[in-house]
Amino acid sequence: MLFDFKLSTPEEGLVDITNEVTEAIMESGVLEGLCVIFCPHTTAAITINENADPDVKADFVLGMDRSFPELSAFRHAEGNSDAHIKSSTIGASETIIIAGGKPLLGTWQNIYFCEFDGPRTRKFYVKIMGG
Repeated sequence: MLFDFKLSTPEEGLVDITNEVTEAIMESGVLEGLCVIFCPHTTAAITINENADPDVKADFVLGMDRSFPELSAFRHAEGNSDAHIKSSTIGASETIIIAGGKPLLGTWQNIYFCEFDGPRTRKFYVKIMGG
């Protein structure tokens, strides 16, 4: 079963999409299986990270900006090469185990859509597989 979602993103940051993924799993009726969350954008990504301390999201953005800064030497005409590099580094998808009809996540884990070139209207897909 395939679900598609739209969201409005900030200029740069992590948007919690755990509820949307959980709802898709519950709607699918799959109790045991796999769930793939896919981002079809070249300047955004999907990750799993801590949900307890909001400073983690801010530190994530700061760390990505320091690791992959905007450089005047970049040749890409749109001026967002740093966002493309961040996207490729984090990755376009995550695969999660479904157990008991819910995503199997650690105590402190949530699923995040990573925006590196916003604000924009974005989309992501959730593919549910199992029985």
